[in-house]
Amino acid sequence: MSSIDRANGARACVLGMALCLLTAGALAHGVSESDQSFLQGATGAHFLPYLYLGAKHMVTGYDHLLFLCGVIFFLYRMKEIGVYVTLFALGHSTTLLLGVLNGWHINAYLVDAIIGLSIVYRAFDNLGGFKTVAGVQPNKKAAVLIFGFFHGLGLATKLQDFSLSPDGLVPNMIAFNLGVELGQLLALAMILIVMRYWRSTASFARHAVTSNLALMSAGFVLAGYQFTGFLSQ
Repeated sequence: MSSIDRANGARACVLGMALCLLTAGALAHGVSESDQSFLQGATGAHFLPYLYLGAKHMVTGYDHLLFLCGVIFFLYRMKEIGVYVTLFALGHSTTLLLGVLNGWHINAYLVDAIIGLSIVYRAFDNLGGFKTVAGVQPNKKAAVLIFGFFHGLGLATKLQDFSLSPDGLVPNMIAFNLGVELGQLLALAMILIVMRYWRSTASFARHAVTSNLALMSAGFVLAGYQFTGFLSQ
């Protein structure tokens, strides 16, 4: 392979991992002070602002992006990608809406720790860990749906900390949820562009294992941080 191909492959690898590890220093489900002020003070229906906040959360939600990176890492056909992403969206949307509307409030540290472990699970599965260690292969689609439930529950728990006004809550949550899904499509498009380019180089085969080990490490760091927060309450 030429030096140009190697350089292109290296750049693709760096771009892919940079996207996967986006905003690694931020807190899961972080909400800016200005957004917090709006959420706590808003009354009535505000479709467009909540749509924007939902999209913003997904695009900047590195825990979701890490998980999506793991989900599509070895998926090449758009039909397969669509199925897995739809399952994740279904799970995420269900617990986000039901969690807020029904007042489900679970310890945020524990939920976010599980979200961190979902990244570990996905990367470990990508490496064939379950077949190698246990000789079994868990259902990949069911796992994505189940972890989607936890991702949505994590956000639902966080939103309830802002004492949302019951006036217009249903349309606002529907708008927020739609925004989350739009943001997911935007983030997924960016990830797929990087992955498609990276896969066209020899670098992908050389660094696929290392990349999934990096995903696992990031998931363990996130989970460890949240468990530490839980124990120090």
